[in-house]
Amino acid sequence: MQQDVLERRLGLGHATAINMTDMVGIGPFITMPMVIGMMNGPYFLYAWIAGAFLSMVDAMIWSELGAAFPRAGGSYNFLKEAYGKNSAGKMMSFLFVWQTMIQAPLVIASAAIGFAKYFSYLVPLNFFTEKIVSGCVVILIIILLYRKIEAIGKITIFLWSGVIITMFWIIGGGIAHGNFLTPIKNINTGITIDYAFVTAIGFASVKSVYSYLGYYNVCHLGSEIKNPSKNIPRSMFSSIAGIAVLYLLMNVSVVSVVPWQHAKESKFVVSEFMQMLVGNGAAKVVTCLILWVAFASVFSATLGYSRIPYAAAADGEFFAIFARLHPTKNFPYVSLLFLGSLAFIFSMLFKLSDVISAILAMRIMIQFIGQAIGLLILRSKKSEIDFPYKMPLFPLPVILAIAMWLFILISTGSKLMIGGLIIIFLGAIAYFMKAKMKSEWPF
Repeated sequence: MQQDVLERRLGLGHATAINMTDMVGIGPFITMPMVIGMMNGPYFLYAWIAGAFLSMVDAMIWSELGAAFPRAGGSYNFLKEAYGKNSAGKMMSFLFVWQTMIQAPLVIASAAIGFAKYFSYLVPLNFFTEKIVSGCVVILIIILLYRKIEAIGKITIFLWSGVIITMFWIIGGGIAHGNFLTPIKNINTGITIDYAFVTAIGFASVKSVYSYLGYYNVCHLGSEIKNPSKNIPRSMFSSIAGIAVLYLLMNVSVVSVVPWQHAKESKFVVSEFMQMLVGNGAAKVVTCLILWVAFASVFSATLGYSRIPYAAAADGEFFAIFARLHPTKNFPYVSLLFLGSLAFIFSMLFKLSDVISAILAMRIMIQFIGQAIGLLILRSKKSEIDFPYKMPLFPLPVILAIAMWLFILISTGSKLMIGGLIIIFLGAIAYFMKAKMKSEWPF
């Protein structure tokens, strides 16, 4: 297959850095006030714990599939293998690529829009200048990704260092302030486990889960990972564990200085936190570091997503032009340029809050739930020896993941849920038209 010409040049450190830089984008800084507002109490930390738990359970599914099928495209290959290469797997993998062509640019655009919003702390922006900044971010990302994969690995490590410096400075600031343990001591203050609390957890988890997304980015680069049967699972679990600790410590640090009642209304909560601690100069420096983090996230996400249309095209299941590799730098440049162009357009058109929920609603049915059911099918058909990584207590984590993703899907709201189903329906029509012309399954 054409995708096999990609070279395995990324080690465990590179893979973990790619995942973590994708996960820690502008998300936690933008969604922190949203999560606090939705929970409306000091127990908002439970929404971040819930997001970490769901991610860890779901990562078991990704680990089994990623270790067994370490190829470019991730879910494209998983769905095809699970549902049958010459049967329903053709439709499921097509639907995944179909929704990715819309959803991936939305993810990239969401980070670029968030970047522009936080940039306005430094330089006041109106609607039009904000759009110019977000568009320029997308363009710069494409320029940086237009090179060989080993060079990208080095850039990722460099960007990741900025992510870690930023998080540790924020956490260290809260510890130095002296009230660091107060939010932890008050986590259960006023809590009542009832329908309202469960509903709040659902709505808040939509935002917190968004901030964890990206732990599976390494699966999209499966053909470029060294020793994938070990490094793919290790990089995912390491990423989630590390990011969960950093998110929780960062939230505790911020609300130990900025009361949660004020934090939920803040547009620049981390910048205001640093301003209260050290002054205006430090607030501007930490804002610059947050922008660094946001930029690194867009870089990592765009890298992973650019391999999905390429993988499908290399298999002959998508437009052939997306299978083209750069003649000297050996990367899927057509796929990169197309997704980057759509992301640029989306960054001009949409608002951040709408994009976050739309991203989750669109991918849950096919990618997360479809993939989980697919693993159950694969495990029933294949020997355990075909799975280098095997999750503990199978199939309980798979069933739990499906239930939790359904809960998150419902929490996105009826409009977005229906919108996601409409996109799947249109994709199914497009698939059947293609299948009819090429006399493929089910014709």
